[in-house]
Amino acid sequence: MTGHVRQRSPGSWEIKFDDGHDPITGRRKTRYVTVKGGKKAAMQELRRLLSTVDEGRFVEPSKLTVAQYLERWLDEHAKHAVSGKTFERYGELLRLHAIPVIGRHPLTRLEPLHIQACHSAMREHDLSAQTIKHSHRVLSQALRQAVRLRLLASNPADAVDAPRVARTEMKVIDQAQTATLLKATEGSSIYAPVLLAVTTGMRRGEILGLHWKDVDLDRRSLSVAQTLEETKAKGLVFKAPKTERSRRTITLPAIAVDGLRRHRTRQAEDRLRAGPIWIDHDLVCCRPDGMPLSPRQLSKTFAALSRRLGLGVRFHDLRHTHISHLLAAGVHPKVASERAGHASISITLDVYSHLIPGMQEDAANRIDEALRAHLDR
Repeated sequence: MTGHVRQRSPGSWEIKFDDGHDPITGRRKTRYVTVKGGKKAAMQELRRLLSTVDEGRFVEPSKLTVAQYLERWLDEHAKHAVSGKTFERYGELLRLHAIPVIGRHPLTRLEPLHIQACHSAMREHDLSAQTIKHSHRVLSQALRQAVRLRLLASNPADAVDAPRVARTEMKVIDQAQTATLLKATEGSSIYAPVLLAVTTGMRRGEILGLHWKDVDLDRRSLSVAQTLEETKAKGLVFKAPKTERSRRTITLPAIAVDGLRRHRTRQAEDRLRAGPIWIDHDLVCCRPDGMPLSPRQLSKTFAALSRRLGLGVRFHDLRHTHISHLLAAGVHPKVASERAGHASISITLDVYSHLIPGMQEDAANRIDEALRAHLDR
């Protein structure tokens, strides 16, 4: 491949180079690119462009900016690929942290140093490593799509390491504290959500999306068939579980069955008091008028109760508590994983293995027994 540069005006150079032949007409394709700076910079850019042509990575420059591309990616791709709540979070991360820093750059001129500048700007604003990592992941995902669409030759985010995030210690409550919590919520609007969280390990959205038709108290089981999501744009929306493993059947302990029977009786009384204003959604957990409970309001109400009881845990920590109690009681990790709806047992083992009593000791003893059996021969 050949090419050359010529000066168009002071500080402006035109790069002309060959880009193979048109597969239809057979004619040689000639490309023109304008760069700013001195002749040395223009020659360096020419060598870079010829290298991308030789390697089959050349992408024709366009005037599309990073900001324009990211907005299009959000509207044309992300909106249809992820849940409403996740889509809102993607938009927040890109519009608050990426676009203000790198949005003005032409997409085809985006470099790893620009991505690094995003990280630095977020650190200067005292954002957590977790937020920076999440922002990097979303930006990288968007740029990966640009490579597939042949808008970029390669993903500049791949050359930048996302920050390491220190694993935070999970907060769980013990059996006595769990009993205190259940007694404190008995008869309240959050009793059923708390009961289900500590006895099944269900996620908040799964609990609030649970319908009575999916609960069989006689057989002591329930099915997770939908979840409730809250977004700024659409409000409260029912949707399918995130993964196939999330769609599961959970066996209920007797204490949950008894508690749900009492709760259903109280709910029937609420329905009679509400009269014509009751809107039947067949929800296990709902407001006094039958409408869905807000996930955010549930977390807020629970947080206030948790502080008052001196527990210091979030509603989501009740899910951790259930899984921790299972493993501490010697329940097989696969069973715990199935109840939690984890994508794989490896997630359960990675997050909770330190809670499985005697795992390290058992491993050491097994190695010792196997070696001694051969050494003593």
